Amino acid sequence: MSWLPWLMFVMVACASAEQSKLRVLVVFPFPSKSHTILGDGVVRHLLKAGHEVTFITPIVKKNVDPNLRQIDVSDNFKIIDISADLLSLKALMDKTSTISFMTSIQVTMDVNNMTFHNTNVQKLLRDPKEQFDVIIAEWMYNELYSTFSAIFGAPFIWVSTAQPHWMVLRLIDEASNPAYTSDIVSSVVPPFSFYERVQQLFMQIMALGMQKLFINPKVDVIYTSLTPFIRQRGREVPEFEVLKYNASLMLGNSHVSMGSSPALPQSYKAVGGYHIDTDIKPLPTDLQKIMDNAKDGVIYFSMGSNLKSKDLPVEVIQGLLKVLGSLKQTVLWKFEEVLPGLPSNIHILQWAPQLSILAHPNCKLFITHGGLLSTTETIYFGKPIIGIPVFADQFVNVERAVKAGIAKKVDLSYNIADELKVAIHEILNDPSYTRKVEELSFVYHHRPVSPGAELVHWVEHVARTRGAPHLRSPALHVPLYQKMYLDLAAVVFIILIAITKLIKRLFRKKSTEKKKKTN
Repeated sequence: MSWLPWLMFVMVACASAEQSKLRVLVVFPFPSKSHTILGDGVVRHLLKAGHEVTFITPIVKKNVDPNLRQIDVSDNFKIIDISADLLSLKALMDKTSTISFMTSIQVTMDVNNMTFHNTNVQKLLRDPKEQFDVIIAEWMYNELYSTFSAIFGAPFIWVSTAQPHWMVLRLIDEASNPAYTSDIVSSVVPPFSFYERVQQLFMQIMALGMQKLFINPKVDVIYTSLTPFIRQRGREVPEFEVLKYNASLMLGNSHVSMGSSPALPQSYKAVGGYHIDTDIKPLPTDLQKIMDNAKDGVIYFSMGSNLKSKDLPVEVIQGLLKVLGSLKQTVLWKFEEVLPGLPSNIHILQWAPQLSILAHPNCKLFITHGGLLSTTETIYFGKPIIGIPVFADQFVNVERAVKAGIAKKVDLSYNIADELKVAIHEILNDPSYTRKVEELSFVYHHRPVSPGAELVHWVEHVARTRGAPHLRSPALHVPLYQKMYLDLAAVVFIILIAITKLIKRLFRKKSTEKKKKTN
């Protein structure tokens, strides 16, 4: 019977492992490859830690981990297809298309609504057997996904996909001060001039006004349509204004190496770079040969997954080919179509293994649109950049990189080829850009633990402490008038009025007594 103790040990170990396994719902339904990459990163780390994950995603993968269940919301791409012209580079250059703040708000709200009413998601919401230990969702301009927390009665974690800004920080503590923090769609970085401070304050006030007048009423309508799912589980329906501030934690796709270092609450955890798979895949054989043989180095040019270089005007493409073709460096250009008559040093990639390209020692420069994933990766691998921002946080990301001394900015215009030529020569001939980005790369990597390990730690911490109430900021429970000491100002004002009246009365009394004595 010597095998009996071993059997008991295995049974106890299995039971212990099963107890420590969390059931996690991850919600990243925005129909964009870059956003899905961030969702995939969260899922990958949780699966590696042995947890069970249900993933609401628009891009379903095959041959996945047995602990992963994918909820297909690929229908969300219909919303992006309708507004695809908004992301046309030619339309943006000709100003026949603009991506305004309100446009972004409306698109994301449509995605939220379509996600909740997706047949596969509805099935998940209706099933009383579905239970989760923690829910993680991407914040995208509104707080509708906090409804999942009310439905399943589980602790809730936001993921902020941008550098910390006032719209997300107010959900867990205080809105950041516009005197020294940039708005998410800003194009300036601190320190601000007087005009820029006023501009940032105005942007924050305007956004709050639009939220109160236009966004909240629409969000309330969608939330009301979802409240039956809360009631069917026997739970009280919380007011949405209370629910949206009930997150236990915020995981931020940020790090001090990538931007500024504002004061952050205990419930904000910077895990920027968690999406980067440290197991860098080998390059395809033909690409490996090209990069290995590039004796003067490689310039990698990509406008990301949402913007397409093929949408550039024909004359701009020809101008870029002329400029890039005149360089001694090898150029890898992520371009969605075959281009005839290419210069010998330019190679078109319809699909680019970006991490593997940036990891190659011969990659000397990255020309990018300035998305946060790309700017994070350039710091991870220590490569200087030329930023061509187009919309959203790309402007402020590039401005931060310029201020940090690791980038040059080039505007998206019909004169882009000439400006790009100047910027390329400046960066390649000035070693300070590479030296500075290598310094920041050291800062990025010099952490107590990897961002993926930290992400898993805090998810587990929230689940095992029933929502981590000890991390909640007391600022969430203090009304605005108390934060601004308006009640104190009112008391002081009343006291001053009372003192003024008392002094006037005393002076009148003395004046009357004096007149009586005179008479």
